Amino acid sequence: MTESTTANLIKGGAFLIEDIEADRVFTPEDFTEEQKMIAKTTEDYVLNEVVPVIDNLENHEFEHSVRLLKKASDLGLLGADVPEEYGGLGLDAISSALISEKMSRAGGFSITHGAHVGIGTLPIVLFGTEEQKEKYLPNSVTGDKISAYALTEPGSGSDALGASANAKLNEAGTHYILNGEKQWITNAGFADVFVVYAKIDGDKFSTFIVEKDFPGVSVGAEEKKMGIKSSSTRTLILQDAEVPVENLLGEVGRGHVIAFNILNIGRYKLGVGTVGGSKRTLQLAIQYANGRKQFKTPISSFNLTKEKLATMAARTYAAESLVYRTIGYFEERNSAMTAEERKDGKAIAASIAEYAIECSINKIVGSELLDYVADEAVQLHGGYGFMAEYEVERIYRDSRINRIFEGTNEINRLLVPGTFMRKAMKGELPLLEKAQGLQEELLMMMPEEIGDEALAQEKVLVKNAKKIGLLVAGLAAQRFGTKLEQEQEILVNIADIASNVFGMESALLRTEKALARNGEEKEKQKILYTEIFCQEAFAEIEKDAKEILLAAVEGDNQRMMLSALRKLTRSTPYNIIAKKREVSEKLIDAERYIV
Repeated sequence: MTESTTANLIKGGAFLIEDIEADRVFTPEDFTEEQKMIAKTTEDYVLNEVVPVIDNLENHEFEHSVRLLKKASDLGLLGADVPEEYGGLGLDAISSALISEKMSRAGGFSITHGAHVGIGTLPIVLFGTEEQKEKYLPNSVTGDKISAYALTEPGSGSDALGASANAKLNEAGTHYILNGEKQWITNAGFADVFVVYAKIDGDKFSTFIVEKDFPGVSVGAEEKKMGIKSSSTRTLILQDAEVPVENLLGEVGRGHVIAFNILNIGRYKLGVGTVGGSKRTLQLAIQYANGRKQFKTPISSFNLTKEKLATMAARTYAAESLVYRTIGYFEERNSAMTAEERKDGKAIAASIAEYAIECSINKIVGSELLDYVADEAVQLHGGYGFMAEYEVERIYRDSRINRIFEGTNEINRLLVPGTFMRKAMKGELPLLEKAQGLQEELLMMMPEEIGDEALAQEKVLVKNAKKIGLLVAGLAAQRFGTKLEQEQEILVNIADIASNVFGMESALLRTEKALARNGEEKEKQKILYTEIFCQEAFAEIEKDAKEILLAAVEGDNQRMMLSALRKLTRSTPYNIIAKKREVSEKLIDAERYIV
């Protein structure tokens, strides 16, 4: 990318300090006909091929998994991210994400598919040598060789670099000898190829392509899990495993570059998958509520039911908006790269790492959304929601792993402010300068007059939410300096403020974009979703900010900053009850999530 091209691209994390025009963000309303066709193909595949055998998969009959992956290959659903020269389709990031969203209805099998095409294959796509790509990628696309990703160990989960698996070059210099165990490896029961992390000579964290037939490679018994039973999870055992030197992936001691960037991709893919799962779960909840009668009345007509359905839908709208906004950033950056840059692992790594903050937010927001929606869906089903024959029971169990996958939500919450601070220190984002200027501005600030046009208040709420985020992050950095990383409660609050800002602005920009195209009358549901989400998210921001101020500032300065916070949080609240009732009517009529 040329310097002028890069300057036009949106920077990762910039949402907290810059305003953006609605036409600069990608929204689901921007899907092309081809992208919609890929989504429909995936949807039909899951409904016709996977759903009929989910009970078999839940019983660990994984011969179906292998067969289903082959069938997915016939439809092009294994090669979206693999370049055409290696047998793939080389699709855009939006199309690839849509496959992930629509695959989510497949339950644990969506994890099987995602691990194969994503974290199992992408390390080779992005960081493999030409020889490695030619050897492994065509078989991955056809499903003849199924992939897995082996990072976690019994003693190292969130602390990935604390891995104890080791590798030593043999005397002949032909093979690395690997020893160790990798735990909870998705697809391990039938995978042919593993991307494995181990330390060469005990200290050089590196990546290897390990085939199941290499001497010294074996797997343990199938794990007994709470959920995602439709996916295989086993331990990978390496006992003097012989890995040819040409199967070193990337550079010696640079395995962390591969691991962390693949995790970023996994995070935003998980985000889009959980949005798909939330839509399906909401659909089940509405359909059940319409059909279930209590006191001779469908429970969907009860106002508490309407409140639940509307809240689920508004939160889904915001999550869907921020996820596709993020994917749009990836696609824009990928499109700006030259053909040579797309073959350069370092260039790809830099492109992915640019949006590490957004990827973590995608993961946090999406996983917690699906947990919330699944929990409310079970509640609306009452006792039936606890019964295994109802789909929501499986969704509830399957959902729980998402807050642990791809780095726990706690780790991701710590990564968000940590990455903001690193970008600030490197001069990539003028975060601290903006925060300093804001403190001075706030002392003279007068409350802003809010107009009568649609979304006028939401625009002010988003603007003020950004100022609040900057204010408290700057004050915390001033107070604690280099010791801020030890103040984990404050860091988590900063991450939650950033997540809510990103969600509020993403919903607002999506709705603004739709209004410019279609007008208020046709986009009433989007307006309502935005109003509901922004008001409730803003209340959370105020609470989190107040906690930070009380912990980071003292005396007269604390009183001044609390006064500034009150100025920034001044708004005219809506009758949210009425808005949720209005939103719910269309949901109940349509019996599904609609925008």
